[in-house]
Amino acid sequence: MTRALLAAVVLATACLAAGADAAQVPDAPATTAAEVIARNVAARGGLDAWRKVDTMMWYGHLERSAQPGMHIPFVMQIQRPNRTRFEIKERFEQYTRIFAGDHGWKVHPGTNGQPTVTSFSKEELEFSRDEFPLDGPLIDYAAKGVTASLDGIDLIDGRKAYRLSLRLASGAERKVWIDIETNLELRYDRPATSPIAPGRPVATFYGGYLSADGLKIPSAITSSAAPDAAQRQAADRLVIDRVEINPKFDAQTFLPPPTPMHRGGKVQIPSNGLPTGPRSPGGP
Repeated sequence: MTRALLAAVVLATACLAAGADAAQVPDAPATTAAEVIARNVAARGGLDAWRKVDTMMWYGHLERSAQPGMHIPFVMQIQRPNRTRFEIKERFEQYTRIFAGDHGWKVHPGTNGQPTVTSFSKEELEFSRDEFPLDGPLIDYAAKGVTASLDGIDLIDGRKAYRLSLRLASGAERKVWIDIETNLELRYDRPATSPIAPGRPVATFYGGYLSADGLKIPSAITSSAAPDAAQRQAADRLVIDRVEINPKFDAQTFLPPPTPMHRGGKVQIPSNGLPTGPRSPGGP
């Protein structure tokens, strides 16, 4: 899931503190990836502020394009560097995705009506291990082993945006578009995690930034296999209603529940949270 984490508009207070003349003079266009990233980090709340964040919780809802007006509540818990727990309840059924840093599990209703746990696929594991869901790849990017190049300027929904190519420490590649005016992320491209179409790019769009303890977080997240507007209109949208910074999580948050696994056979889940017993090919 990524899922990862993303950010927002330049703080109004910073603009006021800089003085009226400075606020009226736009920055000259950035000419290097390092300059684009520095502006993005400042717009999101600053490096020092992000370094103080170890955990985060999102409260929000899913809007389904096929069911207008229906809001399905979800909760997302995130712990540095890449642990996540995503829970969503739709009517009488609950779905949970947990990534513990090395292993991932999905909890969903089984055919018998009882919860079933399956392991992440190989593609889901690779993606989850690479991502930075709490603060994204640009915060402290050099320390994360991320390299970046500035490819040019594109139009994203009518707004000019810098296009950056990123190479993660694993060698995986990503692309990100940063709004020239707000210095915030507009779009992030990553490979699909579906084993049916491995490597096919998925475009994620961000908007409606909100402020939480001085940090900027996108409140609207839409992912689509195709970046055109028509495809996005048909895609589901995550809406973040509230954000908690540095909440305390208990020891069980990122462990799988003690539910029989049906992928590769039933297993026992010991106290360390790592399943034992039959595993599926390519599973953890």
